Amino acid sequence: MASSVTPTPLLKDELDIVIPTIRNLDFLEMWRPFFQPYHLIIVQDGDPSKVIKVPEGFDYELYNRNDINRILGPKSSCISFKDSACRCFGYMVSKKKYIFTIDDDCFVAKDPSGKDINALEQHIKNLLSPSTPLFFNTLYDPYREGADFVRGYPFSLREGVSTAVSHGLWLNIPDYDAPTQLVKPRERNTRFVDAVMTIPKGTLFPMCGMNLAFDRELIGPAMYFGLMGDGQPIGRYDDMWAGWCIKVICDHLGLGVKTGLPYIWHSKASNPFVNLKKEYKGIYWQEELIPFFQSANLPKDCTTVQSCYKELSKQVKAKLGKVDDYFNKLADAMVTWIEAWEELNPSAPITNGK
Repeated sequence: MASSVTPTPLLKDELDIVIPTIRNLDFLEMWRPFFQPYHLIIVQDGDPSKVIKVPEGFDYELYNRNDINRILGPKSSCISFKDSACRCFGYMVSKKKYIFTIDDDCFVAKDPSGKDINALEQHIKNLLSPSTPLFFNTLYDPYREGADFVRGYPFSLREGVSTAVSHGLWLNIPDYDAPTQLVKPRERNTRFVDAVMTIPKGTLFPMCGMNLAFDRELIGPAMYFGLMGDGQPIGRYDDMWAGWCIKVICDHLGLGVKTGLPYIWHSKASNPFVNLKKEYKGIYWQEELIPFFQSANLPKDCTTVQSCYKELSKQVKAKLGKVDDYFNKLADAMVTWIEAWEELNPSAPITNGK
């Protein structure tokens, strides 16, 4: 009997896979059944003279630091060096509607029945179905097969809103900060929770960039991973910064952010002592950053992602500049990023379709 479930569109001509790396991409072999139909954008970090090997049969373009400098000129200062934050350059040069980004130490996970999880297919499902940020559904994602809106859910809100971001999770090595890694060096995540949920409006979350998909047309210009790594006082907050910015902007523009499925298998833990050095300032800065983002207010006339992001950069400078001069530099880099984005993507500004 033919299944009544509609197959998920592959979007192979509408989605780019962005991978930041400093090493040969042997991990792609495992992903071949799922990734081969797609175009890959590889952002090589570190020494540009090093040759990165990509397995045969993949359609890809590779950018190293020399390419970034050549394409962006002086604006390349906004792209981090010696940090996986450099991945956001791939978001900028992509010409597709959707982006999936994954780290090179992330492998195919198995579901509880032992079947390989097609992470990309689940991200596409998440992005193509609406989100429900305005009212929480206790059965989680009401648009999934076998679920629905529960009794008491307002009918006026059942259409939901467009989904801008799909945030996936990790089996094996959890995404912990350095202090937690040091206290629990052997902890592994073995819990597979079969759920996708919308993060409610007004609630921030820690966004991890190693298994993440988003609608570039809806939120791309805000997916800036900040100034991290070489020459900067902080690292490992690139995806966090982007997550706080996109959430404030999604809330303002009436867009949704989902978290939960799909899982990937995160294969190796980074060194907690190296991580502590990178995160040290961020751990106490974030106690001021979180209240800043929680109270950030965007004016009604900010109707595009770009205008929201520029406004946010002004507020960063005005309110966080006094925390540390780094935030003045970061606010300037946020503006440079938007200018570079607009240079490479000169289309008409996108509104949220209201």
